[in-house]
Amino acid sequence: MHYVILGAAESGVGAALLAQAKGHTVFVSDKSPIQERYKQKLTQAGIPFEENQHTLEEILRADEVVKSPGIPEKAPVIQALRAQNTPIISEIELAGRYTKAQCICITGTNGKTTTTLLTYHLLKEAGLSVGLAGNVGYSLAEQVMEDQHEYYVVELSSFQLDDTYEFQPWVSVLLNITPDHLDRYGYSLEQYAQAKLRITQSQDSEQYFIYNADDENIQRYFPAALRPVIQLPFSLHRRPDFQLAGYYTREDCLCTNLVPGLGLDGEEVSVAGSPLIGQHNRQNMLAAVLCARIAGLSAEQIEAGLASFRNADHRLQPVGEVGGATFINDSKATNVEAAWYALDGIREPIIWIAGGTDKGNDYTTLIPLAKSRVKALICLGVDNEKLKASFGGVVPHLEETQSVTQAVQRAAALAAPGDVVLLSPACASFDLFRNYEDRGRQFTAAVAALQEQQTSN
Repeated sequence: MHYVILGAAESGVGAALLAQAKGHTVFVSDKSPIQERYKQKLTQAGIPFEENQHTLEEILRADEVVKSPGIPEKAPVIQALRAQNTPIISEIELAGRYTKAQCICITGTNGKTTTTLLTYHLLKEAGLSVGLAGNVGYSLAEQVMEDQHEYYVVELSSFQLDDTYEFQPWVSVLLNITPDHLDRYGYSLEQYAQAKLRITQSQDSEQYFIYNADDENIQRYFPAALRPVIQLPFSLHRRPDFQLAGYYTREDCLCTNLVPGLGLDGEEVSVAGSPLIGQHNRQNMLAAVLCARIAGLSAEQIEAGLASFRNADHRLQPVGEVGGATFINDSKATNVEAAWYALDGIREPIIWIAGGTDKGNDYTTLIPLAKSRVKALICLGVDNEKLKASFGGVVPHLEETQSVTQAVQRAAALAAPGDVVLLSPACASFDLFRNYEDRGRQFTAAVAALQEQQTSN
């Protein structure tokens, strides 16, 4: 077979290497410049590629195309392939054909990276042979070439799921569905939900679907009665309307009632040792703990793994203390929903740093939380008018700055011991920063500089 790979970043290069390793001919095409390290990988493998263009006659020669998740359906190159009925798949679909490993696949609008990293950490700490792949930045296809693991924990975005057909997760996890990326789905929440639910489309009666019973959109769009998969709903509370696989019995203790017959009913797991902050992380922990139970981990193994876990950078990440106030970097909160989780999860009084490039945000849902928890709002953006209009009459104190250093210094001055200074922007970062990581790093550096200044005084 002749494969054309569209997009030459992590997933595309992984797919190219796997297709070639399985005896197929391969051509790689990227409309943008290709990063040096990916060029080297392709050159070393002797795989022909082009950058800064798509040569249509070359691309249309493909028997099958593997497309990068970033390329939208409406791109001319995709339309041309559709016109001649060339099959288009994702890197995940290709990888699935060549592995016998058990794949635990995690999707959802928010929380999927934390849940993926935590599930991987729990299995790895318990000594299982496990790989980490997908949207967390490691190609599943490239790992499948050597296929050394018994398990893979894979984070999947809706874009990655769009081009899967036969791919069969052993365990699929759906954390939540809230409006995001609707521009790729005809501004239809239903289309976006269906994209997420593709994660279960090939699962059968021997496989597991873990989902959040508290999420109304999952309930609305998941035709529970029609799927043969073993369903494991979880909730933050006991619920009479669901046969729950997992729920909290206390603030720091959850109960797992797994599948009848596995004899694990009513086993309690303490999450008291976990460093994760907030209600949404309690949901993420439920999902990860259920994955770990299915993989055969004991409560003791899970508790040990929860205690030693450190979350990814820029996600509710404590980065230091100044004057008794804790500084938390949540720069990855680039939408309103993610900022809501942060404000909802923190119990202490908050000095909130927010702002950036507004993606058509509606701040209504944040107003009650801002009213009850936020002592001061520091707007860090080029244009803060919308934030000022939404929160000016809600928070006791509001000011604005375009300097992260100044934002940190002002926050420290406004905070009392025991308060939390929270960078949770609810906006994209492109007005003042390269990306959300750059924003988070600059915030962390400003906190460290302030700590040093205080100790030297």
